[in-house]
Amino acid sequence: MGEANRRAKVALAVVAGLLPAALHAVEPAGRVSVFVSEGLVEPFAVAFDGSGTAYVAEMAGRILAVDSKGALRLLAGKLDKGLSGDDGPGTSALLNGPHHLLVGPDGLLYVADTFNNCVRRIDPKTGVITRFAGTGEKGFGGDGGPAREARFSGVFSIAFRGNGLYVCDLGNRRVRAVDLATGRISTVAGNGDTGVPRDGEPALSQPLVDPRAIAFDSKGQLYICERGGHALRVVDAAGKIRTVAGTGEKGFSGDGGPALEARFDGPKHIFVEADDSVLVTDTENHVVRRYSPRDGTVTRVVGSGRKGSGGLGGPAGECELDRPHGAEIDPKTGAIFVSDSGNNRILRVGRPARP
Repeated sequence: MGEANRRAKVALAVVAGLLPAALHAVEPAGRVSVFVSEGLVEPFAVAFDGSGTAYVAEMAGRILAVDSKGALRLLAGKLDKGLSGDDGPGTSALLNGPHHLLVGPDGLLYVADTFNNCVRRIDPKTGVITRFAGTGEKGFGGDGGPAREARFSGVFSIAFRGNGLYVCDLGNRRVRAVDLATGRISTVAGNGDTGVPRDGEPALSQPLVDPRAIAFDSKGQLYICERGGHALRVVDAAGKIRTVAGTGEKGFSGDGGPALEARFDGPKHIFVEADDSVLVTDTENHVVRRYSPRDGTVTRVVGSGRKGSGGLGGPAGECELDRPHGAEIDPKTGAIFVSDSGNNRILRVGRPARP
């Protein structure tokens, strides 16, 4: 962390001048470049709004904004851990290991403040941070009541669907939903037990191994990425759960073949593409893979599988990664932005050709 901290102390105003390109620059198809590295510490996630701004969550405790010209600024947090600053300026607040963030339908930025066991909300215009869900106390409780009074055990990922904010409550082995109109919280998947769910059963009645990330497709199906379960599961519109990718055994196999025969190693993030394919950040294998529900296969999209930092400027399949924690699509260009956390950088991959 010493070198990473040294680099992070570079003034953010100076960092802007070191970025290699503007946010929405077009990269050649399938080629990899660095979007931003100088000053970053453990970037875990990237999110985009409709005005040409990208937001970055660092597990080290900061939320950063990158404008359309590539200028970087601090939005919230510091390189310290804590839970403080609600209802004040985000730059004076403390967070604890934020893993994910999304721009909500109200234009505000929602942050999975993971080890603070809560969801926080930042107004990008005023910079004010508030608590949206969770007391900050680790535990389980609050279903049926106000989300701010609920207890979580590790908020690792969030997703929006209709009038709901969905929360990946990993330690409680549940996915929970907050009604944005009423502020009430409920459980939508997982019974709290640890185990592999049975295909075709109601998601609420089934165990989960450790739900690490969630995302919705265009049909309203909820995808759940299980880190220690080494699998991808889906809850259909009728509330029934099934496994769609991964044998459950840790490993690296199956590229180009049936998804249910593929092996993953600690996948940490998912992103549903416009055609309902699912990008899976296969963290401990140092790659990003794609699950195609159309034909039930898994293919590799980014990463050689070798842990490292080489391969920039070349094909996506030859680029080395170091424990990537996220992969998001820039809605303007279709480029893939990879949070290459072990290398303290975010990479941009020109939209690869699709089969």
